[in-house]
Amino acid sequence: MSQKRFTSDVVIGLEIHIQLATASKLFSSAPTSGNEEPNSRCALVDVGMPGSKPVVNKQAVSYALKLCLAMQCTVAPALIFSRKSYFYPDMGKNFQITQYEEPLGKDGKMVLVSGNEIGITRIHLEEDPASLVHPSGMQTSSHVLVDYNRSGNPLCELVTEPELSSPEEARDFMKQLITVLHYLKIYDKGIIKADANVSLKKNEYTRVEIKNITGFKEIERALTYEVERQKNETVTQETRSWDPDAGVTHLLRSKETEEEYGYILEPDLPAVTITNVEEVKKSLPELPLAKAQRFAKKLKIKEEDARIIAQDYLLAEMFEEAVETVEPKVAVTWIRHELNRVLNYQKKTLEEVDLDKKQFLVLLDLVGKKAVTENAAKKILNNLVEKSFDVKEYVKKEGLETVSDASSLEKMCKEAISANKEAVEDYKAGNEKSLNFLVGQVMRKTKGAASPDVVLQQMKKLL
Repeated sequence: MSQKRFTSDVVIGLEIHIQLATASKLFSSAPTSGNEEPNSRCALVDVGMPGSKPVVNKQAVSYALKLCLAMQCTVAPALIFSRKSYFYPDMGKNFQITQYEEPLGKDGKMVLVSGNEIGITRIHLEEDPASLVHPSGMQTSSHVLVDYNRSGNPLCELVTEPELSSPEEARDFMKQLITVLHYLKIYDKGIIKADANVSLKKNEYTRVEIKNITGFKEIERALTYEVERQKNETVTQETRSWDPDAGVTHLLRSKETEEEYGYILEPDLPAVTITNVEEVKKSLPELPLAKAQRFAKKLKIKEEDARIIAQDYLLAEMFEEAVETVEPKVAVTWIRHELNRVLNYQKKTLEEVDLDKKQFLVLLDLVGKKAVTENAAKKILNNLVEKSFDVKEYVKKEGLETVSDASSLEKMCKEAISANKEAVEDYKAGNEKSLNFLVGQVMRKTKGAASPDVVLQQMKKLL
């Protein structure tokens, strides 16, 4: 384990479990999704029936290999599985098929927004255990139900070095990771869980593990709570669980050691030589960091704008299409700022809204050509995020085409001046705000369709 960050007051390491987006399970042909009735998607090997034999899912291995290469890991020469023995209701055969002696990838790295580089200790494949259902909550249920639908789902476990120094850094790491997963197209809204190891300098770095935190927002919450708890309580090496409803961690058990799991090589899965590393490497897409650097250099946009756009796969894809027809500056304004403004107001992500990308790009084209004003475009965007419609037809029907004809606007400016004598006198007396008021009168009359620059020019000319 790395020691280079043990000068920090807080030391955090993550063990992240990512469900790969395959149609079938890691060692059986049972589906990973579909019927959600308990215990309805199970093959014999998933529940540990005697005599059942595992068969490796080739696509799961390919997906895991992509992640290893994206994280700049050294790839193992062969695929080797082991048995991790433990007796618990969520594992019917009393062992989990995983990788131990030789992970698929090791010694990788991830660069955070801050520029800090976080080491990746290892990435390996393993099967997901079953789901344990506590009818009245983990702390109070008198019995536990087991649903084996999840058992055998393909997981990639990514283990970081203990080099994260705050809950905020841990959340940033998770955000960066999820972006990479979306770029690689190996993860699709499946399960992503993390076990977090937390230790503080004041407690001589006594390590506490928090198990099964689901979602990167919860990881930050759980770590924030645990750091504060360790500042104020006596700490022993132990394993705890995170209760998201109560916002606290609970003691589960004293910490196990790896030796207690009794690892042995999996006798039903012989080692397989990995020969397609170069082929998979060539299939990797341009990843977020490289894409952001290209955006900034080629399109001459700010590095911060490039980074934020590249950090969202869907935004980056939309941006790439937009700059084919509009100026990069227009695309940045409307994709990074205006679209995010609407999404933040609705408290939704781009994935959660049914935005018609084609019509959104039509709107950007109209803005770029100054065929509609920015105010009109903002109103159109607010509606477009709610439901799809033909933007050009809507602009025509609502009379939102930009009014830039000088003679037409001159007439409207004269009317505004005539109707607002007091504002005119205030402007002539040096009150610049009165000029904005007069311009606003014309904008209101044209329902925001007038070109503000032309109106301002005409108004100054007349005054």
